[in-house]
Amino acid sequence: MPISSTPLFISAAHKSSGKTTITIGLLSALKSRGLEVQPFKKGPDYIDPLWHGCAAQTPCYTLDFNTMSDNEILQLVSRKMDHCDISIIEGNKGLYDGLDLDGSNSNAAIAKLLGSPVILVLDARGMTRGIAPLILGYQSFDRDINIAGVILNQLGGSRHETKLRSVIEHYTDVAVLGAVHKNKSLEIIERHLGLMPSNEEDAAQKKTADIGKIISSQVDLDKIINISQFPSAVQLPPPIIAHIKPQTVQKTLRVAIINDNAFGFYYPGDLEALQAAGAELIAVNSLSDPQLPENIDGLFIGGGFPEEYLQSLHNNQSFRNSIYQAIENGLAVYAECGGLMYLCRNILWKDQKQAMVGIIPADAQMEETPQGRGLIRFSETSKMPWPADTEKQNSSEDISAHEFHYSHLVNITEPLEFAYKIHRGSGIDGQHDGIIYKNLLACYAHLQDTSQNHWAKRFIQFIHKVKAKT
Repeated sequence: MPISSTPLFISAAHKSSGKTTITIGLLSALKSRGLEVQPFKKGPDYIDPLWHGCAAQTPCYTLDFNTMSDNEILQLVSRKMDHCDISIIEGNKGLYDGLDLDGSNSNAAIAKLLGSPVILVLDARGMTRGIAPLILGYQSFDRDINIAGVILNQLGGSRHETKLRSVIEHYTDVAVLGAVHKNKSLEIIERHLGLMPSNEEDAAQKKTADIGKIISSQVDLDKIINISQFPSAVQLPPPIIAHIKPQTVQKTLRVAIINDNAFGFYYPGDLEALQAAGAELIAVNSLSDPQLPENIDGLFIGGGFPEEYLQSLHNNQSFRNSIYQAIENGLAVYAECGGLMYLCRNILWKDQKQAMVGIIPADAQMEETPQGRGLIRFSETSKMPWPADTEKQNSSEDISAHEFHYSHLVNITEPLEFAYKIHRGSGIDGQHDGIIYKNLLACYAHLQDTSQNHWAKRFIQFIHKVKAKT
């Protein structure tokens, strides 16, 4: 199999069309054929990439116009495609959906930037002849988009499939690459933040394999592979890999990272950036480990679903105590969203109230609706413990990130110091984010290590400074 010449872009007409499940199935089916498959996801997103990575058996990388430049997206795709047979990008929402009126941050914009052929997943429930003007409209809306085929989803049976194929063949020139019938085996449990993360699903590998078998029986994989071999309209730049080589000028630091069922939201690129900056990542489990490892230099607690594991997190008191004491003793710690909640006194959800680490003088109250969702922009205050590199970035400039949390802080009993001033989004209180206590920074914002915010390098440099002082 020759190296793929262009990444395929899986999109849809609208959100909740089933494209994530279709993408998972394609990744698994292609991997089972012995192909090296590289997944990407238009972000921001953590949950879908966990499933994609499980299906493809390799990390899935996020492409986000809000945090990445066009050149960074091109470089990342080029680098990760360098040794794969086929690559697949899953979009978010619909093909032409986006924040800007001109579509500059839409799925279509990513597809045009990379010269990717688009495969539309169409939820065809209740549709027959009406599917033709839908396809024709998507073709004519932007002639620079190459809609290379459609995969029909949620079909009612073979009769429904036959009607749709006849309509599409008669009225359009778009190839039908697959027809996926309704099947409960294709369902993945959903939750308030989206699809249940694969790090929490014990049978995730079996689930992705089962989905792959179903998709391979109803989608023409040979046509999918053939489309990926078409010459791209865009020449990807040669991959630059020097910047990801680990630094050797400073001694490697041991940085613990909580990665378990409760906390698992980490961008692979960020973990690689931490390692490139000189960190040895030590995986720890907040649900089963009795305490933090000895001789660690820093701690990173990502987002996740701590509310789903309240009792287990509470019961592991020795681990909670070890974090509390480590922060009091000056350990450099960075926590995002779920990690912030975990560091509070209590998490309150429905009729439950469970004590957590208790280093932040507040409770995290879960609500039924999002308390912060989408793009967040902020600038750093003078109290930021690891401020921006002034040679490359003025700390007064806005930094883009994202937030998606159903909790907010209540019962705050002491004045808080903040690292961020919010200009767009919610953060802690609508005006601030990034709680500072000693050498701890805890925020609702999810950062992504890119040229506009190389937070991983700055965090590692901060750990070195903390070590030097102690």
